[in-house]
Amino acid sequence: MSDLATLAMDAHGGLSQWRKLSTVSARLLQAGVLWPLKGQDGVLRDVHVTVDLRREWASHRPFVHPNRRTSFEPDRVAIETISGDVVEERLNPRNSFKGHALDTPWDQLQLAYFAGYAMWTYLNTPFLFALPGVETEELAPWPENGETWRRLRVTFPTSIATHSARQSFYFDPQGLLKRHDYDVDIAGGTPAAHYVSEIKAFSGIKVPTRHAIFGRQPDGRPVPTPLVVSIDISDVDFK
Repeated sequence: MSDLATLAMDAHGGLSQWRKLSTVSARLLQAGVLWPLKGQDGVLRDVHVTVDLRREWASHRPFVHPNRRTSFEPDRVAIETISGDVVEERLNPRNSFKGHALDTPWDQLQLAYFAGYAMWTYLNTPFLFALPGVETEELAPWPENGETWRRLRVTFPTSIATHSARQSFYFDPQGLLKRHDYDVDIAGGTPAAHYVSEIKAFSGIKVPTRHAIFGRQPDGRPVPTPLVVSIDISDVDFK
């Protein structure tokens, strides 16, 4: 593991503190052009998410119906009642995105899959750098907004469902996350520049509570409009 990966985990509360915890839940207020583009406008506008910190699992509620929630794992996604009865499920859900482009509509299970792996990734950052099979390498520094950020290239194993196998994370000199780049493989490899801010501490762990995601140009600069996704996070609860 690179020194920058260790610095980042220490800056966000420390791996030892993270390993004392098992789940995190939060309220999400989400907007942006992605949701109507995918034919799912409003479904995730105001929801709660719970993410497992030990295995790759996430659940959003309510989902479409007040009495329904999602259940995401890399090889299965489902829509369930709050009591746990399966309404609909799909095995090997990533296969359903073959041939998709950015403007290809999603069905509800595809939305649940995307939202599940995305929030699992975001809420486990930067501690997922310590997971088995994850490789990290520091890149050249990156100047932006009058600052210089350190960059970490992270390569994920195929066992982890996430945006793309290779992603880049940007940190300030103290090791706090500033930006996260990836290509959304299930949307035709669309490049994204994901900015975070308003980092707050919960149970000793520092969590970005504002997210703004834009397109990314070939030279690495963000596409300033439109705002693809925004996520405001509150009511963060670690257990």
